[in-house]
Amino acid sequence: MEPTPLLIVDAANVVGSRPNGWWRDRAGATARLRDTLVPVGGRGLPPDLPPPVEVVLVVEGAARDVPGVDGVRVVSADGSGDDAVVDLVAGAGQRRRVVVTADRELRQRVTAHGAEVYGPRWLTGGGGG
Repeated sequence: MEPTPLLIVDAANVVGSRPNGWWRDRAGATARLRDTLVPVGGRGLPPDLPPPVEVVLVVEGAARDVPGVDGVRVVSADGSGDDAVVDLVAGAGQRRRVVVTADRELRQRVTAHGAEVYGPRWLTGGGGG
Protein backbone atom coordinates (compact mmCIF):
# COMPACT_ATOMS: atom_id res chain seq x y z
CA MET A 1 0.00 0.00 0.00
CA GLU A 2 1.35 3.44 -0.94
CA PRO A 3 1.65 6.10 1.76
CA THR A 4 -1.09 8.68 2.05
CA PRO A 5 -0.53 11.61 -0.35
CA LEU A 6 0.56 14.89 1.18
CA LEU A 7 -1.33 18.07 0.24
CA ILE A 8 0.63 21.21 1.14
CA VAL A 9 -1.22 24.51 0.87
CA ASP A 10 0.65 27.84 0.67
CA ALA A 11 -1.82 29.76 2.86
CA ALA A 12 -0.63 33.29 2.08
CA ASN A 13 -0.76 32.67 -1.65
CA VAL A 14 -4.16 30.97 -1.66
CA VAL A 15 -5.74 33.54 0.68
CA GLY A 16 -4.24 36.37 -1.39
CA SER A 17 -5.64 34.98 -4.63
CA ARG A 18 -9.17 36.20 -3.88
CA PRO A 19 -10.02 39.90 -3.54
CA ASN A 20 -12.45 39.39 -0.67
CA GLY A 21 -11.04 41.75 1.97
CA TRP A 22 -8.59 39.21 3.42
CA TRP A 23 -6.04 42.00 4.00
CA ARG A 24 -8.19 43.43 6.80
CA ASP A 25 -7.88 40.19 8.81
CA ARG A 26 -5.16 37.88 7.51
CA ALA A 27 -5.37 35.50 10.45
CA GLY A 28 -9.15 35.25 10.13
CA ALA A 29 -8.96 34.63 6.39
CA THR A 30 -6.34 31.94 6.97
CA ALA A 31 -8.47 30.27 9.65
CA ARG A 32 -11.41 30.22 7.23
CA LEU A 33 -9.20 28.59 4.58
CA ARG A 34 -8.03 26.04 7.16
CA ASP A 35 -11.62 25.21 8.01
CA THR A 36 -12.52 24.63 4.34
CA LEU A 37 -9.64 22.13 4.15
CA VAL A 38 -10.89 19.92 7.00
CA PRO A 39 -13.03 17.60 4.83
CA VAL A 40 -10.31 17.19 2.19
CA GLY A 41 -8.47 14.55 4.19
CA GLY A 42 -11.44 12.22 4.02
CA ARG A 43 -12.89 13.06 0.62
CA GLY A 44 -9.81 14.12 -1.34
CA LEU A 45 -10.14 16.46 -4.31
CA PRO A 46 -11.65 14.34 -7.07
CA PRO A 47 -10.68 13.44 -9.65
CA ASP A 48 -7.05 14.54 -9.18
CA LEU A 49 -6.44 13.61 -5.55
CA PRO A 50 -8.39 10.64 -4.18
CA PRO A 51 -8.70 10.11 -0.42
CA PRO A 52 -7.27 9.71 2.10
CA VAL A 53 -5.02 12.78 2.06
CA GLU A 54 -2.75 14.31 4.71
CA VAL A 55 -3.44 18.06 4.66
CA VAL A 56 -0.81 20.62 5.72
CA LEU A 57 -1.38 24.38 5.69
CA VAL A 58 1.78 26.52 5.76
CA VAL A 59 1.25 29.88 7.46
CA GLU A 60 3.47 32.91 7.95
CA GLY A 61 3.45 36.57 8.99
CA ALA A 62 0.22 37.87 10.51
CA ALA A 63 -1.33 34.39 10.24
CA ARG A 64 1.57 32.66 12.01
CA ASP A 65 -0.51 31.91 15.12
CA VAL A 66 -3.42 30.19 13.37
CA PRO A 67 -3.62 26.78 15.08
CA GLY A 68 -4.11 23.41 13.48
CA VAL A 69 -7.35 21.48 13.85
CA ASP A 70 -8.33 17.85 13.43
CA GLY A 71 -7.74 17.05 9.77
CA VAL A 72 -5.41 19.96 9.01
CA ARG A 73 -1.89 20.24 10.36
CA VAL A 74 -0.69 23.84 10.42
CA VAL A 75 3.01 24.55 9.98
CA SER A 76 4.06 28.02 11.09
CA ALA A 77 7.04 29.16 9.02
CA ASP A 78 9.96 30.43 11.09
CA GLY A 79 10.99 32.60 8.15
CA SER A 80 9.82 32.34 4.58
CA GLY A 81 6.63 30.38 3.97
CA ASP A 82 8.06 29.32 0.61
CA ASP A 83 11.11 27.82 2.32
CA ALA A 84 8.84 25.92 4.72
CA VAL A 85 6.84 24.50 1.79
CA VAL A 86 10.04 23.37 0.04
CA ASP A 87 11.32 21.78 3.26
CA LEU A 88 8.06 19.83 3.66
CA VAL A 89 8.23 18.60 0.06
CA ALA A 90 11.90 17.66 0.33
CA GLY A 91 11.37 15.89 3.66
CA ALA A 92 8.39 13.80 2.55
CA GLY A 93 10.43 11.20 0.69
CA GLN A 94 8.93 9.63 -2.40
CA ARG A 95 5.29 9.77 -1.39
CA ARG A 96 2.96 11.77 -3.62
CA ARG A 97 3.29 15.46 -2.78
CA VAL A 98 0.83 18.04 -4.08
CA VAL A 99 1.44 21.76 -3.51
CA VAL A 100 -1.18 24.45 -3.98
CA THR A 101 0.28 27.84 -4.91
CA ALA A 102 0.35 30.31 -7.78
CA ASP A 103 3.85 31.52 -6.91
CA ARG A 104 5.99 30.81 -9.99
CA GLU A 105 9.29 30.60 -8.16
CA LEU A 106 7.84 28.27 -5.53
CA ARG A 107 6.33 26.11 -8.27
CA GLN A 108 9.78 25.66 -9.80
CA ARG A 109 11.39 24.91 -6.44
CA VAL A 110 8.92 22.19 -5.45
CA THR A 111 8.69 20.54 -8.86
CA ALA A 112 12.49 20.20 -8.73
CA HIS A 113 11.82 17.92 -5.72
CA GLY A 114 9.19 15.90 -7.57
CA ALA A 115 6.02 17.60 -6.30
CA GLU A 116 2.91 18.25 -8.37
CA VAL A 117 1.58 21.81 -8.33
CA TYR A 118 -1.92 23.17 -8.70
CA GLY A 119 -3.16 26.75 -8.52
CA PRO A 120 -5.48 28.17 -5.87
CA ARG A 121 -8.57 27.85 -8.11
CA TRP A 122 -8.08 24.07 -8.20
CA LEU A 123 -8.37 24.00 -4.42
CA THR A 124 -11.18 26.51 -4.05
CA GLY A 125 -13.38 24.93 -6.68
CA GLY A 126 -12.79 27.30 -9.55
CA GLY A 127 -11.01 24.70 -11.67
CA GLY A 128 -7.71 25.13 -13.41
CA GLY A 129 -4.20 24.26 -12.37
